[in-house]
Amino acid sequence: MNPEVDQILNLSAQQLMGTLAPLLPTGYAQGAAALTSFMLILSAEEYDRAADIRVADNADMRALFAELAPRIGDAALKQKLEAAAASRDPSLKISALDETNYELRRLLIALHAHVETLKDSRDAERRIWGLLTASAQRRILKMPGS
Repeated sequence: MNPEVDQILNLSAQQLMGTLAPLLPTGYAQGAAALTSFMLILSAEEYDRAADIRVADNADMRALFAELAPRIGDAALKQKLEAAAASRDPSLKISALDETNYELRRLLIALHAHVETLKDSRDAERRIWGLLTASAQRRILKMPGS
């Protein structure tokens, strides 16, 4: 058997809460065990979906950059948007996806600041806020079974 990380984390959480926590004195020790168990469960969920979230976020930002770049008059910003829109994730490693995500988010902030200075920018601002909302929704943690 080759258990996945999420299975190991969930089994560890079950052992901690079902077997070890009841043996601990009530109060701080049981509370710490419960909190650690909860963090293990949330870590298992994040393990399962981490790459998917980051790939979706990066793809959404690239699509937005491709859509909005033609409307941008600032040549340097427009060039950065076009380059970012054409870029790809170098790897599915979480560290690589995070690095790319941080770069894209910095560019999104610059785009948002620029768009706010333009006339008739409501649609672009709405698209940016929609992207941010979708990203936040993807990151909501849910307890298994809920």
